[in-house]
Amino acid sequence: MEPTKIREYAQLLREMDLTALEIQADGTVRLERNPSAPAAPAAEAPAARVERAVPSAPATEPDASVVVSPMVGVFYIAPQENAEPFVQVGSEVKQGDVLCIIEAMKLMNEITVEFDGVVTEVLAVNGAVVEYGQPLFRVRKERP
Repeated sequence: MEPTKIREYAQLLREMDLTALEIQADGTVRLERNPSAPAAPAAEAPAARVERAVPSAPATEPDASVVVSPMVGVFYIAPQENAEPFVQVGSEVKQGDVLCIIEAMKLMNEITVEFDGVVTEVLAVNGAVVEYGQPLFRVRKERP
C-alpha cells in the first residue's frame, strides 16, 4: 500500500475518532469505535484546521447560543459535495433556516435554527461524525 494512502487512512481514523479501520481486498470496509478505549492525543489534521480557522465569537458573548446535534451522524455543511454551504461565519439566519444536514442511517436530516440571528462560529468539521449533544454552531441572537 502506498504511504499516501496510509496517511489518508490515518487522518480518517483521527477525524472520525475511530479505533480500527479494516479494508479488505474485495473493497469491504469495517470501521470500529471503542468508546472505552482512551483517546490518543493527536494533532488536528491540516484540512480540519483550515475549515475551523474562522473568526469566532468570544465564549462569553451575550446573546450567543450554541446549536447542538440532536443525533449521532455525519455532519454536512452543504447539500451536495461541491455546493455552497448552507451557512458560514457571518451568515444571517431566520427561524427555520437550514444550518446543515446530519446523515443518520442513510437518512438526511436537516438541522434548522430556532431563532433569528447571525452565525458566529462553525464548530463541526464537514464530513465528520458528530455525537448527540455535540455543539455544531454558535449563533448570536438578533435583538428585537
